[in-house]
Amino acid sequence: MARTGIQYADVRRAIDELIARGDSPSVQRIREVLGTGSFTTISEHFRYWRDEREKNRDVPPPRELPEAIVSLATDMWRQAQDVANEGLAHYREEANREVEKARQEARKARQEADNAAQRESALAEHLRHREAHIEGLGAQLAESRTQQEQLQSRSDSAEQACRALKEEVAERDARLEQQARAHSDNVGQQRAAFDRQLAEEQQRNETTEGKLLALLDGLRQERADDDKAHQKRVRQLEARLEKSAGENQRVRQELKAARDAESQWQKRHGQLEDRLLEQKKAVEEAGSEMDRLQERLSRAERELEQERERYRRECDWQASLGQRLEALQKQVATLPAQPPRDPGASS
Repeated sequence: MARTGIQYADVRRAIDELIARGDSPSVQRIREVLGTGSFTTISEHFRYWRDEREKNRDVPPPRELPEAIVSLATDMWRQAQDVANEGLAHYREEANREVEKARQEARKARQEADNAAQRESALAEHLRHREAHIEGLGAQLAESRTQQEQLQSRSDSAEQACRALKEEVAERDARLEQQARAHSDNVGQQRAAFDRQLAEEQQRNETTEGKLLALLDGLRQERADDDKAHQKRVRQLEARLEKSAGENQRVRQELKAARDAESQWQKRHGQLEDRLLEQKKAVEEAGSEMDRLQERLSRAERELEQERERYRRECDWQASLGQRLEALQKQVATLPAQPPRDPGASS
């Protein structure tokens, strides 16, 4: 829009005056006639005048005045010009100086107008940058508030999750501690039972071994005694055989009886040997049972150590969770309580 001050009617009168003087109208000449006005405003009015003239080009011109009137008017106009020229001759030089001065002022004003236009353009550009910067700051503020709300929501969720995890960890600690105590008590009871059973087995083996050794010694002594008695009877029979041939039959019978007795003794001795082997086998089985009990005891101790290791891992996990929660709380605490300040607000 054209600025207020210079109107279209003013520009049209200046154009008519230039045409009456025989000068071609231009923005510079119109402004010289008017003595003021913005080049932009004059240019817009001048453009509108040319558009109107183009539209009215086909309109027929007004009728010509009668020649007598035109001649009279021309003479009057010439006389008026002569009078004016004679009356204003001494003012022409001063007017020229005023015109030159006005032209200089016009050039200065035009320069100032150009500078003002440049300043206006620079100010408008600066204003656009400021508006864009303000819009960017508004977007950053909105984003910061959104991030703050999200972080606050995450912080609340993290606190709730932390409380739930603390409760779960406390319950798990109590349960693990109870299980550890129960397992430790069970292992202690099993170990005590294994120790008692082992001691009983050792005592029973020692007793059995003593009995077997005593039985073996008795069998050996009994066999030695039987051997001595048998040798004695054989010698007696041989002596009697030498004394009496008639007694051979009876001696043979007694010898047969002695041999039968020896066979029975050997059979009994074999049975005792079998019993001894059975007792040895029982001792070996008792040793195997002791080994199995010892293996069970070692396995129970390994399970107890695994439970303790799992309990330590649970404690380490709880400590790590507490550190993560503290880090998240510190991050939330460092969030700005107010939106960031516009760095260009003070300029």
